[in-house]
Formats: sequence, C-alpha cells, structure tokens
Amino acid sequence: MKIVTAIIKPFKLDDVREKLAALRIDGMTVTEAKGYGRQKGHTEIYRGAEYVVSFLPKLRIEIVMRDEQVAAAVDAIRAATNTGHIGDGKIFVSPIERAWRIRTGEADDDAL
Repeated sequence: MKIVTAIIKPFKLDDVREKLAALRIDGMTVTEAKGYGRQKGHTEIYRGAEYVVSFLPKLRIEIVMRDEQVAAAVDAIRAATNTGHIGDGKIFVSPIERAWRIRTGEADDDAL
C-alpha cells in the first residue's frame, strides 16, 4: 500500500476528484493548506494598503491505495492539475505499513 499526497491549487480539486473516480479510486482526505515555493507569494492591495501575501492557499490531498493503482493515480492527478505555470503543486508517494478499517476491523488491502 502507498499514500499519495498531492499539494494542489484549490480550484483543481473537482478535476482531480473526477479523474480519480474514473479510475475507481474512491475516498480521499482534503485539507486546506498554505505554502510557498517558487511562487514566492505576491502583493495585494486591501482598503488602500499594500501588503505581501507570502503563503498562498493550497489544498493537500491524501489517498491511500494499492501499489498497482499508484502510477495511474499520479498520472491522473498530474493531468488534472497541470496548468504549465509555477505553483501547480507537488505529488509525493510514500509507503504505508498497515491500515485498519475501524468499524469492521478489516486490515490492510481489505481496509481500503
């Protein structure tokens, strides 16, 4: 099992969900996040005052899946989020040692 973590632009969430649903990858955890990388933030004017926005809004998506689903899932996330501009995000893949479904006690692949 692997966990795929993607940091994406917020407006791309529905596109990602649709692409993953087409692959029959159900369930994800989405967390609002803020961050910066090469974008370095930007300046905004609010009520006549200029201020620097260093941390930009992002979403962190986490999906646990079987090993054989990872390549297709990563391709789907990349296709759904790629705008060709700085700040499109990152995808990380990490191993998962064990998993349990709390309600039934099922473990590992059965828990997914």
